[in-house]
Amino acid sequence: MRHLFLLLAVLLPYAPLLAQVPAGRVVVAYLDSKLLARNPGGENPRRRVSVYLPPGYDAAPQRRYPVLYYLHGYAWSDSLVFNQDGLPALLDQAIAAGQIRPLIVVTPDEKTLFGGSMYTNSATNGPWSDFTALELVSFIDGQFRTLARPGSRGLAGHSMGGNGTLRLAMLYPGRWAAAYALSPAFVGPSAEYMANPVGLPAALRAPGRAALAGNFPGQITVALARAFSPELKNKPFGAALPGSLGPDSLARRDAVLPRWIAATPTYLLPTHPAGLRQLRALAFDWGGQDEFRHIPLTCRTFSTLLSTFGIRHTAQEYEGTHGSRIMGRDGRIYQHLLPFFNQHLDFEF
Repeated sequence: MRHLFLLLAVLLPYAPLLAQVPAGRVVVAYLDSKLLARNPGGENPRRRVSVYLPPGYDAAPQRRYPVLYYLHGYAWSDSLVFNQDGLPALLDQAIAAGQIRPLIVVTPDEKTLFGGSMYTNSATNGPWSDFTALELVSFIDGQFRTLARPGSRGLAGHSMGGNGTLRLAMLYPGRWAAAYALSPAFVGPSAEYMANPVGLPAALRAPGRAALAGNFPGQITVALARAFSPELKNKPFGAALPGSLGPDSLARRDAVLPRWIAATPTYLLPTHPAGLRQLRALAFDWGGQDEFRHIPLTCRTFSTLLSTFGIRHTAQEYEGTHGSRIMGRDGRIYQHLLPFFNQHLDFEF
């Protein structure tokens, strides 16, 4: 008996972890996009969409749920978010612990031929902003039991997805109730990605996509160009790169970079403040030790600009790198993002 009491004393603090957590269900759907069909850049218009349905979804067929749209980062995908990052298990734990009430979570696959759509409308890649904010939302509302209204719709994402979160919140006012960006990339201009000393020369010398295989800086340079400075006649990538290998390199850079700068959330804000003002809440955060050094600097600048425009928001720098402290019980999603949406979304009719 004494040993039994000792065993119970040891296990008691771990009882919440040992208890079986009710599990949600993951559905992998496919959206044959009319908006992306026949895009000149050769992107596949059939897009995979991973959908998390909370515990109890099947047992209560009359119940409807709010939806959180979670946008993945560059070179990542919906499948990696759900399987490698373990988002469904984290959502199960968060719902069981009361971090957030049951909801539907949707992640579209926006990994393109060169790693990412940037969640941007492009004459080369296709209208990815419209696809995400309009076509995808309509598809989800038609396929699942959602609370199909802006007050029950949240938007979040990491890195490239954090950029997309800020971008879509601005460009589609009244579409979302709240937005939360994790380590958002490309928020403002920076030489780190606009004049990358490795990526730009590699992209300029590459005769095609195959030549950039395994070259992350080169691939992301092309991805940014196809999103922000598309030029269908420019071979081999259908985009204008910020420079050239010839004597006109400076002139090319001066012609392309203003287009990249104008596409950043920092420069979109002065002409699109209404979208952010209409949000119930806006938050973003970043690790102070982010390997992509432009992120802390541009996030701080963006927060200052938001305050200048009188837009209420929460911006926080924490001890962490680009990918650390995002997932897991101690991560930003569990500890901050999900409680944020629990507070700001409508969960009832």
